[in-house]
Amino acid sequence: MRAALWFLALFGLAVAAALFAGNNQGTVSLFWPPYRIDLSLNFVLLVLLGIFAVFYAALQAIQGLFDITQQARRWRTQQRERNMVQALLDALTHLASGRFVRARKASMVSLAQESALRQTLGPLPANPALRSLAHLLAADSAHALQDTAGREAHLQGALQAVQEAKGSQQSELQVAIQLRAVQWQIDDRDPHGALERMAALGPGTGRRTKALRLKLRAAEQAGLHQEALHTTRLLAKHGAFSPVAANSLIRGLVTQLIRQTKDTPTLERVWNELETSEQTTPELALQASAQWLQLGGDNTHVRNWLLPLWGQWQHGLSLDQKTRLVEVLTLRTDTIDAAWLARIETSLQLHPRDALIEYLTGMACFNRALWGKAHKHLSPAAPRLQIGAQTQLQQRAYMALAQLAEQRGDLPEANACWRKAAGKMGE
Repeated sequence: MRAALWFLALFGLAVAAALFAGNNQGTVSLFWPPYRIDLSLNFVLLVLLGIFAVFYAALQAIQGLFDITQQARRWRTQQRERNMVQALLDALTHLASGRFVRARKASMVSLAQESALRQTLGPLPANPALRSLAHLLAADSAHALQDTAGREAHLQGALQAVQEAKGSQQSELQVAIQLRAVQWQIDDRDPHGALERMAALGPGTGRRTKALRLKLRAAEQAGLHQEALHTTRLLAKHGAFSPVAANSLIRGLVTQLIRQTKDTPTLERVWNELETSEQTTPELALQASAQWLQLGGDNTHVRNWLLPLWGQWQHGLSLDQKTRLVEVLTLRTDTIDAAWLARIETSLQLHPRDALIEYLTGMACFNRALWGKAHKHLSPAAPRLQIGAQTQLQQRAYMALAQLAEQRGDLPEANACWRKAAGKMGE
């Protein structure tokens, strides 16, 4: 549409010029005594137009001649800017590809080009950001080359350059530099220094996924399992881990926390701080119960902690978990009270061929001095406890049967059971 309008305007101008010039009888007379020169008006207009065109072209040529030096200066400036950016890109590429020496050299070239530009043109808005990035890449390369002094020097240069930046660019660059510094401290096995630097960041920055990942690594290195557990939960809520990976990490951290406890109040506090889903995790409940009993805690807590696991006996517990549950329940003679004994006997009625439940029933009766019922259940259960960790339970079963045989005065049976228990001890 615009081209059509231009054509219409051009045609209109041509028609107007033809109408004006075609019938124009005007003349221009020039008097130069004693001469007189008569010229056509059209010719005079054409001559004036030509003179204007020549004069305009001459002015443009003179202006271009004077602009040569400025254009040369602008060209040199553009070349330096391109070289600076290209060197920065080369440094980033070399750093990503593992060529750390080349990355540091390219970063230094970029810094030199930026310095030359600053001296020629003065401070530019984008220069502080580019300078800080070049320092950051040089520091990262120095860190990879184990040049701690060079890394710290470039780190300070990057922080100084950031102070000259303006607006949101300054805050984001500062966060990027601080996070990289935290990463370097973690690599240097300085978790406490890394955590101190993380604490200096704002609360919003500290909740970013990258910051939380770094905090998790630092907390694990420092042995701060409680802090690591809290950070892992935050990362799981942010979707930084898959559900399987998050559960695995949480189980590992909680296990470390449980193992580190030295008294029952601390263990109880750790257990109460766990989420409900974590308290019903078989590995954690078994670990906490065993640790509680080893620390001399009362049996009430153990019964309450293990009760949800007992409800998962048929569907939800693996064979190793079942074996571990039975082992924890029989660690002390008074762990199984009357209510638990009733639950065990009910389960035995539902699963009469389950060797673990039969063993648990027999040991519960043995600990409560129900000798006949103990022998009734331990005798068929002991030979069937032969899978994996069940051999320890089998040894205990034969030892209990040997004691029961001695009470009955059946010495051959007692000796046979003691020999079987000793054989399992050798295994």
